[in-house]
Amino acid sequence: MFTVPFVLDFVLQQGEFTLQIHERFEASSVSLCGPSGSGKTTILDAIAGLRHPEDGRIEIANRVLFDRSLGTDLPPRSRRVGYVPQDVSLFPHMSVLGNVMYGTARGSPAPLESVIKLLEIEPLAGRRVNELSGGERQRVAIARALMSSPDVLLLDEPLAAVDIKRRERILLYIQQVRDELLVPMVYVSHAADEVRRIADRVIELDSGRVMATQVE
Repeated sequence: MFTVPFVLDFVLQQGEFTLQIHERFEASSVSLCGPSGSGKTTILDAIAGLRHPEDGRIEIANRVLFDRSLGTDLPPRSRRVGYVPQDVSLFPHMSVLGNVMYGTARGSPAPLESVIKLLEIEPLAGRRVNELSGGERQRVAIARALMSSPDVLLLDEPLAAVDIKRRERILLYIQQVRDELLVPMVYVSHAADEVRRIADRVIELDSGRVMATQVE
C-alpha cells in the first residue's frame, strides 16, 4: 500500500476550545475518531485552510500548507485539498455532471473518465440533486472533490446520512478511490467498522487532545 508523510503538528484556538495535535507519520489514510466536539472537523478545516492555527505546521505529501515559523499559510484554493463536508453542499440548480465538473482544477488535467467510471456516476449525469438518494449524493460529492486533482481527500463522516443498505457500497467506492487513484485521505467517523476498513492509522481525540494513536 502506498503511503505519504503527514505532519499535523499545530495548536488552534477557537473561543474557549483549544485543539492541540502533534503527530508526524506516514500513511495512506488517516481516521480521526472521538466524541462530538473533540476537534475532528476542526482538524479537517485547518488542513483545508478554513481555520488558522496559532502555531505549528501542517504538511502532507511533502507539501507545506501551513507553517507559522516560516510565515506560510496557503489560501484554500491553493492547497490542492478535496473536501467532502458532512452536509455535502451540492448545488441544487446544477445537474450531477455540472456539480462534478465544478470541482475541476483550472490548468490541470482532471481524470473525469476515471472518476465517473470508478464512482459509477454516468447514469446520474443528467439528473438534479433533489432526485438523488443520500448515497448517490455522497458519490457525486466525492467525485466533485476528486476533480480538483487533490493531494489529499478530506471526508467528514461521509456515511452518516446513508442508510445501512447503501453504506457497504459507498465504503467500497471509498476504498477504490484510495487504492486505484492513490489519493491519501483523512477520514472522520464514529463507526469502528468503517475505520478498520479505511484507515491504516487511527487518531483518537477527546476535548481537543490526542488520547491515543493506533496503526491498523
